[in-house]
Formats: sequence, structure tokens, C-alpha cells
Amino acid sequence: MTRKITFRSAGTSLLALALAMPIAMSPLAAPPAHALFGIGGGPFIVYDPTNHAENLLTAARALEQINNQIAQLQNEAQMLINQARNLANLPYSALQQIQQNVSRTQQLLAQAQNIAFDVQSIDQMFQQDYGNLSLTATDQQLIAEARSRWENTVGGLQDAMRVQAGVVGNIDANRAEMSALVGQSQNAVGALQATQAGNQLLALQSQQLSDLIAVISANGRANALTEAERATAAEQGRIQRERFLTPGAGYQPGNAQMFN
Repeated sequence: MTRKITFRSAGTSLLALALAMPIAMSPLAAPPAHALFGIGGGPFIVYDPTNHAENLLTAARALEQINNQIAQLQNEAQMLINQARNLANLPYSALQQIQQNVSRTQQLLAQAQNIAFDVQSIDQMFQQDYGNLSLTATDQQLIAEARSRWENTVGGLQDAMRVQAGVVGNIDANRAEMSALVGQSQNAVGALQATQAGNQLLALQSQQLSDLIAVISANGRANALTEAERATAAEQGRIQRERFLTPGAGYQPGNAQMFN
């Protein structure tokens, strides 16, 4: 009987100890590290929550640094790609067509009839045909000089029309080149290609301005020849009128023999 009561007391003590163990092992009273021992007293698992949290934070920071480095390398690679694009040359050139248009207009100007676009030639021709009318020239000489001046005027008008026709012929080629250059500028992959396309557009515009200058020069030359012919014709008319109104030697009597 006494042994039975003792067993119950021991069981009650063990039950009270089992109920008290969770309170003793709670986080508030537990040390930072816990060790559970397996059968035989050997180590089984060691767990440190603080160390584990620090390790996770360190790993997260290392991963973030790696991601930042990867992003930096990607940005540097993209920067190098953009620099390569900015240094790429434009795979199109309108220089040959522009030079051909300019050369064609220059050839038309060089084919000017009688009086070329040259300062010495103009001075010599004006001194010969326009600025030196002789009062003692015969009627045949005056007619020949007037015809020469008329030929110069007609030639100047023809030259002006030929230059105009040549410039009009360049319009279609300029339109095609302008369309191609605008397309190249819009599709440029870098700053250098866009700049080169813009420079070629400026060159095309300069060629069109040179054509305009050629037309104005040819028209001015034709107008100048027309005015010079008119002024010289007025001077020649004055000379002929003065010669007509100048009294002659009159009638001089002489001997006439009608029969042998």
C-alpha cells in the first residue's frame, strides 16, 4: 500500500516537471544557443537564431551587390554599344550626284557664246564692238559691227535659256537625293550618321544655290548684252544721222564731151 502511494507521488512529480519544462525553455528565459542531445549524450542539432539572421542579412546584401554589379556591367555594355553606333559612318553618299550636277551647270556656263564669263574677255569684246565706234567707218563696217552685236545678244539669250534648262533638269535628281538623305537621317543609328546626313543635305542645298546663281548670272548677262546693243545702236544712229546732215563738197562743174 505504501509503495503504491509512493509511485503516485513520483508520477505526480514527473507530470509537474513535464509541465514546467516549456516555461523554462521559453525564448524569454532561453540562452541564445540551444543544444539538443541525442541518445547517449552526443550532440544532435545546434541552432543560433541571431547568427542565422545575421547570415541571411549578409547573404541578402551580397546578392544585392552582385545584382548591382551585373546592372552596372549591363549599363557599361550598352554605353559601349551606343558609342559604337554614334561613331558609325553613314552608308550613303550623295557627293557624286551633287558634283555631277555642279559640273553640268559649269559646262553650260563655259559654253557661253562670243562673250565668255571672263573679265578680260568681256573687257576686250566691249572695247571692240561696243565702246569704239569710228566716225569714218563705212556703211558696210557699221552694218557688220551691228550684226556682230546682234549675234552677241541672241547668243546671250540662248545661253541663258540653256542654263535654265540645265538647272531645271537637275531638279529631279535633287529631289531623289533629298528623299534618300532624309530617309538616311531618319534611320540613323547614331549621332555621326545623323550629322553626316545633315551635312549632305546642306551640300545639296549649296548645289541648288549655285544653280540659282548660275541662272541669275546667265539672265543678267543676256540683259546686259541687250542693253549694250541698244546703247551702241543709239550711238551708231547718232553717228549716221550726223553724217547724213553734214554738208558735202557740193556740185563741182567739169568738162563733158558727148561726140568725138
